[in-house]
Parts: sequence; C-alpha cells; structure tokens
Amino acid sequence: MRSLIIAVCQPRVAALDVATNAIRHAAAVRAASARVVVFPEMSLTGYELEAPTVAPDDPRLAPLVEACAATDTVALAGAPIEGPYIGMLAIDGAGARVAYRKQHPHTSEERFRPGPSPEVLEVDGWRLGLAICRDTGVASHVAETAALGIDAYVAGVVDSPAAEAVVADRARRVNQEYGVWVAVSSFAGPTGGGYSETAGRSGIWAPDGRVEARAGRAPGEIARATMVASSLAHL
Repeated sequence: MRSLIIAVCQPRVAALDVATNAIRHAAAVRAASARVVVFPEMSLTGYELEAPTVAPDDPRLAPLVEACAATDTVALAGAPIEGPYIGMLAIDGAGARVAYRKQHPHTSEERFRPGPSPEVLEVDGWRLGLAICRDTGVASHVAETAALGIDAYVAGVVDSPAAEAVVADRARRVNQEYGVWVAVSSFAGPTGGGYSETAGRSGIWAPDGRVEARAGRAPGEIARATMVASSLAHL
C-alpha cells in the first residue's frame, strides 16, 4: 500500500500583497503537516484580475520556500504568471517553479491566455493531475488530464457561496469516471473579481466518492487526508 498525505488550505488572503500572503501560506504549510498542500486559485495575490505577475524566483516567496524545506512539503499555490497566465506554482525547499497554466480561463479573465496543455506533477510516485477552477467543469480537460495517467486530480478554485455544491458535484464526477482521488482547495473570505464572499468548503474525496475531509466556509481552515492506493491508477 502506498500513501500520500495531502491537505487543502484556504488561508485568509490580503489583496495584492504577495509578501503577506506568502507568510500566511507558510503558516498553513507548517500547520497542515502534509506532504502536499494545495491552495486556491490566485492565492498569492487574491483573485485580483489586474494583479502583477509573480515570478517563481520572487524573493517574497522565501518564507514559503523555507516552510516547505522545514516540513518536506510540496505546496501548490496560485498566482498570475508571465504570459500572462493564471498559474499554479509548485514550491518546495529548493524553490518555486510553474507547474501548470490554466487552460480554460473564464470570459471575465480575458487578460489571461489559455494554458498550452494538461500537466501532471509527480510526488513520491503519485501522479497528480493539475487543474484551476473552470478547468474542472470542462469534460475534455478532465479526460485529457486523466489520459496522462493520474492517481489524483488536484485543483485550486474560486467560487461564490451559492456555487458550493459545484465543487462536490465535479469531484464525484471525476471519481465516477476515472476512479481517482480528488483534492480541491476553494477560496474562503472576500477577494477581488466581485467576490464579497467566497465558498470555502475545500475538500478531499476518495476514488469511491466518499468524503475523506472537508473544511468549512471560514478563512484559515484546513482539510487533510491520507490518500492510499494498493496499486496506483496509472499502472
């Protein structure tokens, strides 16, 4: 049996303040005690559609890199990146790199280019298919990511409270169609883009659709689970 501890975090985010948000992400990493920690879409800037892009070597990310080094964690954090794209950075003790670029931006995100391809991040033999928000509702994105051979489908999202059920519905659809784990980090608290409130309720679902862990609506909450597989799905 192989296992991987994963956490989905929904930190309180300060608009456009990468330095403050990196410190809050670092605190979440230390609190999560997980090998992989997932954060929401654009978590390092807030869902601020005009936010300046964040480079992987931005010195403001240093506290987060240090926390990952201290805890042996891979953090998946959201930010606008050069392109511009809506990106997902993979951060560990060695630094940060771009792991994925959102392929299906919303119409309100016209500033951003569609990402070029689905991506998989491998951690300790587990293949994590990556997604950002609207991607999760595009059947072709899920199918093309699953076709790469994945053991879990991992996403960062921003949703309104009224769309809370959407995250769970999409997670269970992935469970049913592809038999993999699903982990979704959902923004909590106010942010830009017209969101005076967001849904929170980050969660982790087992391949059979069972809810393994679910956060509430409040900023600062963390949901954590141990993903276990007797044989990895891509083999």
